[in-house]
Amino acid sequence: MTGEKGNKLARVIPEESLNEKLASEPQLDKTSQNRIGDQLRAMYDELMQQPVPDRFKDLLEKLERSSGEKAK
Repeated sequence: MTGEKGNKLARVIPEESLNEKLASEPQLDKTSQNRIGDQLRAMYDELMQQPVPDRFKDLLEKLERSSGEKAK
């Protein structure tokens, strides 16, 4: 059974069986886990290729200088 509004793939869970569903440990099948892992790795690899913005470099330099002054 699907809900009338929104995502047609969403299933309506009868309220009486809701507690059973929530009590069990949520699990994904191996295929879904692998697909999510592959997508996360691809996103991370793409992110790591991006240059560090100059304003972040400036902030890091200020932090290092401040830490160095406190250590003296």
